[in-house]
Amino acid sequence: MRLMKRTIVFAIAATAASCLASAALPEGSRAPDFTTQASLAGKPFTFALSDALKKGPVVLYFYPAAFTPGCTKEAHDFAEATDKFNSYGATVIGVSYDNIETLNKFSVSECRNKFAVASDSDQKIMKAYDAVLKGKPEWANRTSYVIAPGGEILYTYTDLNPDKHVGNTMAAVQKWAETHGKAKKAS
Repeated sequence: MRLMKRTIVFAIAATAASCLASAALPEGSRAPDFTTQASLAGKPFTFALSDALKKGPVVLYFYPAAFTPGCTKEAHDFAEATDKFNSYGATVIGVSYDNIETLNKFSVSECRNKFAVASDSDQKIMKAYDAVLKGKPEWANRTSYVIAPGGEILYTYTDLNPDKHVGNTMAAVQKWAETHGKAKKAS
């Protein structure tokens, strides 16, 4: 029985490690443009990356599935940080394979009406950003990007644990803001 438990634990760890090893687009590369259906505060709209970049940097984060524990925690964390991201001119957008009806609910309850979440049910976006979860390819891997207004990827981070995604992307946005004269005084 103990050997079986160890084997299961090892298999889970190996699967997680292979998910973490998946290659995300490298910093400095060009972010693929996309347009998709999204939801903000339960209201669907068309989100275009090119339009969002006209306003400032974009924090694009991929997450496996709405209403799962890690994705709910990450949505809460991004919701709490959205005003600060906005103070730097940054837009936050989450992307998953979920359909728009599910995301209408998720955007209200878990994103707390603070930022949009987009549907990638055909997986074109997650494939373009190399953010497909190995072992469960219909889901996105938990990967976060910060994209500069010119379309260059400034920062990329992949980890199934949601704990550092907000802090890491915030640091990248702050660094961009400081180098572009967009730094805000702490409130």
